[in-house]
Parts: sequence; C-alpha cells; structure tokens
Amino acid sequence: MALVSATEMINKAHEGHYAVGAFNINNMEWTKAILLAAEEAKSPVMLGVSEGAGKYMCGFKTVVAMVREIHDFLGITVPVALHLDHGTYEGAKACIEAGFTSVMFDGSHYPFEENLAKSKEMIALAHSKGCSIECEVGGIGGEEDGVASMGELADPKECETIANLGVDFLAAGIGNIHGKYPADWAGLNFDRLGEIQSVTNGKPLVLHGGSGIPADQVAKAITLGVSKINVNTELQLEFAAATRKYIEAGKDQEGKGYDPRKLLKPGADAMQAKVVAMMKQFGSAGKA
Repeated sequence: MALVSATEMINKAHEGHYAVGAFNINNMEWTKAILLAAEEAKSPVMLGVSEGAGKYMCGFKTVVAMVREIHDFLGITVPVALHLDHGTYEGAKACIEAGFTSVMFDGSHYPFEENLAKSKEMIALAHSKGCSIECEVGGIGGEEDGVASMGELADPKECETIANLGVDFLAAGIGNIHGKYPADWAGLNFDRLGEIQSVTNGKPLVLHGGSGIPADQVAKAITLGVSKINVNTELQLEFAAATRKYIEAGKDQEGKGYDPRKLLKPGADAMQAKVVAMMKQFGSAGKA
C-alpha cells in the first residue's frame, strides 16, 4: 500500500468517535518504530515531520524517500500519511512538491486576514496535488521550531471562517501546549472546544501537544470532535529513558553493546510499545 492522504482516515475517525495519532519522526529509528506499532495495532497512522526535523534529516525529499522505502521494506498494510507539522508558507509548498501526502500550514501567528488568505491559497494547492491539509487558528502553547505561544484560545468565528475554506482538519488552541505540561496547567478548555465544533459543522479537529494530557481529558476531547492527536515529546522521553537504563546498566560495555543497532534498540522498542498503547487509548487500534 502506498502512502495516502490523511483525509479518509481522519473523516472515518471523526465519524467513529476515535482519533488517529500523528507521531513525529526524527530519524530511521522513529519511523521504523511507529510504522511497526501501527502494523501491530492494525491502526491508521500519520507520521509528523517538523521543519526542524526535516532539516535534521537532510531535507524533505530525503524524508519522503526514507519513509517510502522503510514502509515498503516492512510490508506495511495499514494506511499511512506523511504529514508536515506546523509548516510555514514556504515549507508547506516545499513538502507538497517533495511528495508529502499531507501538510499543515500554520498561519496562526499572522494577522487573521493574512492567515485566511494564505490558508485559502495553500488549501487549493494541496488539494490540486491530492494532499490533505490542516490549518491553525489560535496559538498552541510552548515553542515549536522557534514559534512561541502562550496558548491563547482560538476564536470560534475565525475557526468557522477557516473551516468554510474547505480545510480537511483544523487545529484550534484550547489551552494545549507543546512539550511537558507544567504542574499549574489549567487543563483543556472544553467549553471552547464544544463551541468550535458546533460552528465548524462537524469539521475534524486536531489536538496538538498530545504528550502528557490526562487520559480522561483526551477521551473527552475525542467526544467533542478531536480526530487527530499530535504526539512528539512523549516518544522522546520514552526513548531517552530506555537508552539511559541500558547505558546505566553497563550494557553498552558488554560484548558489542556499543553497536548502534544494539544501543538504540531498547529506545526503539520502548517507543513502539508506547505508540501501540496510545493507539489503543485513542481508539484507532483495529480500525485499519
């Protein structure tokens, strides 16, 4: 099965009241672990790529080639979309050109009229190439690729306007943040989420900053229209903890334990197990 646009998988999730995980990749280990988890859980999946990670992996064309080859080599049979996360205007264009099957254009830091104009242009371009597209209204707290936000709540009227452009799914700030959640975090604003879903005529919504949100809040967000959940930090923490344990146990000093295939395996295995668990939590397991 080739890589696919995310439109169908997200629409099915919205109708079925579950969510598809968009797990960020950073290299071959991340890609392999997430794809193996999706196949194990029989779940559709989105592989998210930030522009910073794309640069780290030597460019968007390299990412597309790597993901396609790993996907085919592993014989993956579940639907997989390759998605640009928090794309700039130029970055989204470059990813569509490179062969991504889904992109996010994040114009939330522009004045609304400019966000609207650029979103409209990008939606037309993405759809002309068979790509699904996500746009954003309101800020997601924390920092991603140098764009910082305090997590302001999205304006429902602005969400309605962007939704009516024909965007496939919409990211709207509801108090969520990137990175680790602080102890004094106020939680998700479900009243605002409900308002946004009601004025966008049931448009699938996206929950960014999906790492560390309590399970009951994630479940409630899904009932209110969230159909895509972004995860990055959680896998990085899983990988780091498993790698630390391996090294602190002295395993890298035993035999050829320093071989990268052995050194990186505990972290990769931990990520795979975490992704399977999250797919079950989001309700997407068994839906492929």
